[in-house]
Parts: sequence; C-alpha cells; structure tokens
Amino acid sequence: MQKLLQEIRACTVCEKDLPLGPRPIVVASPSSKIAVIGQAPGTAVHETGIPWDDPSGRRLREWMGITDDVFYDPKNLAIIPMGFCYPGKGKSGDLPPRPECAPLWHKPLLDSIKEIKLTLLIGQYAQKYYLKDKMKRTLTETVRNYDEYLPEFMPLPHPSPRNNIWLKKNEWFESDLVPKLKGIISSVL
Repeated sequence: MQKLLQEIRACTVCEKDLPLGPRPIVVASPSSKIAVIGQAPGTAVHETGIPWDDPSGRRLREWMGITDDVFYDPKNLAIIPMGFCYPGKGKSGDLPPRPECAPLWHKPLLDSIKEIKLTLLIGQYAQKYYLKDKMKRTLTETVRNYDEYLPEFMPLPHPSPRNNIWLKKNEWFESDLVPKLKGIISSVL
C-alpha cells in the first residue's frame, strides 16, 4: 500500500494539462472502512495538501456526523478523488477531474484496501464512473434512490457551497437522507 501511495503521489501523467502542476492528493490504508470518492482537489486543497480541507469538506463531515479526527484517520476513511490533482478553472467553477486518474489508479488502490464496507460517490463524475448504466437520468434521481445502491455505494451531491440552490430545492436530502447517512456511517465505523 505504501509503495502504491508513493507512486500515486509521484504521478505526472497529466502534468502538461495542470495549471498549478501535479500534486496528487490521496489518503488510504489497507484497513480503511469507508471510501470517499469525490471529484478533484480545489485550489485550497492543492495548497495545503489536505483533502477536503475547505467549506465542502466541513459540510461533508457534518453530513457524515463525524469529527475531523475520525475523517482524517486512514483506518476509517480512504479519500480517493476521481482526479488526484487540481484540474484548473473553467467558466463556471473548476474543470472536471482529469480522465487519466481513475482508470490508472482506482482499481489497484481499491484492491489493496480489504475492509471497505461503504463507498461514498460524491458528485456526478464518481457516480457515472462507478454506477455506469445503473445511474438514474439525473444526479437528483440517483441520490433520491440511494437505497438501490446500498450496501456498496451511497451516492451524494457535492457538498460545495455552489450547491446551496440544489440543497434548497431538495430539502428531503438534509431532512431525510442525511440522518440515514449518519446512521450508516456510525454503524460502519
């Protein structure tokens, strides 16, 4: 596992396409119980090297009902983005995760983690990659029908402040699904 993590952190496959250069962000242990598969690090995470060290991460930890100490303990969580490096800015936010990372690194990484009981699929990129044709027509429908993907996967919207409008339109998410998520996380940990 340590050798694989070192290889990932030294990866430069898409260096020419990264405006801030490569800085792969990943956390995992052979005994991680939950995999958190998000999109890609933002600029704040690129600077600190600490995954989910931003407002999105604070909201995600609130949804999960866990502390920073629990979240950042690799024995509890493997943090595996679809794109390991900051992809750059687009017209309406960050660019999509680089397409090279998941096919290159996810399988060997997940194969070396033996204890995963639940994988959180955060946002449409993770959901499309892992759920494939089982994904519903929209992210909202996929998240609303989360129980179809359990016990292996739990699809979630991205916890970014940019999604505040989605959260207001879909109040059921925080009133109904978040308490269930907290219960599942508690039972897995």
